[in-house]
Amino acid sequence: MTRNAGNTGELPDAGKRVRIDKWLWAARFYRTRSLAAEAIDAGHVRVDGVRVKTAHSVRPASRVTVRKRELTWDVEVLVASERRGSAANAALLYREAAESAAAREKTLAERRNARAIATPSRPTKRDRRKLEDFLNEP
Repeated sequence: MTRNAGNTGELPDAGKRVRIDKWLWAARFYRTRSLAAEAIDAGHVRVDGVRVKTAHSVRPASRVTVRKRELTWDVEVLVASERRGSAANAALLYREAAESAAAREKTLAERRNARAIATPSRPTKRDRRKLEDFLNEP
């Protein structure tokens, strides 16, 4: 007697539930499960709008909100997987809301613009020499 998941006629992960820390790690939101667990305990991760614990399970169609610094991802779980794969495979585990992606891109653009506008706090050696040459001209 052999068991074959392919004979059921549905996706192998269709009704599967996975711990939220494992899913966040598999979806590459965090580099390690312990970092994912720390973020969950700190309240940076919510499932269906509710603060959860590390062992809370997610399944397809769950809404997960992840906050890292000033960036926020609002995603829908498509596949509940506890195996970490490539970044391309991780992107298939969820679908991000359009509003979330737009808000994140706006925040990143603002951050890039602020960095471009900022001036160095101290002149470089080359800048200092140019300034001295300019001031010493008759």
